Amino acid sequence: MKTAPTAAQAPTPDTVTFATRRSIEQVEEGAELAPRFDANGLITCVTTEADTGEVLMLGYMNEEALQRTIATGEAHYWSRSREVLWHKGATSGLVQRVVEMRIDDDQDAVWLKVSVAGSGASCHVGYHSCFYRKVPVAGDRTHSDKLEFVEREKRFDPVAVYGDAPNPTKL
Repeated sequence: MKTAPTAAQAPTPDTVTFATRRSIEQVEEGAELAPRFDANGLITCVTTEADTGEVLMLGYMNEEALQRTIATGEAHYWSRSREVLWHKGATSGLVQRVVEMRIDDDQDAVWLKVSVAGSGASCHVGYHSCFYRKVPVAGDRTHSDKLEFVEREKRFDPVAVYGDAPNPTKL
């Protein structure tokens, strides 16, 4: 990465650069950020709530989303369904402020620890977490073939927030 800007300069996506991947040692043990994007130009991102550790969502970032997240301290993703850069909370007001960002050992996955503005919801369906249902597995006392809701109440009404905007879920 380039040298961090001075306090007088606000970082912008064009000031965030990534190192070229030169060796396994550099990637696994070095101090340079050298992310590996997949064939579609994406890197997986797990997002958790900073205070509780609860998994909020799984998303993807392209190079620009990762740069913007680093530069602004707010989560940006690449929406695979809409094929657009997505500043989480730009429409809903539920901005994810990055408390900590980590990268995994081979630098092909990112973990964001965030605090969420507003109602604290992260799911476009209105729940706190995108993982609001449990899949019963063998050994569960109530084993069945039905999903179990572990969050029973929505934090916001998606229709009130998004109106007639297209749903990002694709069939």
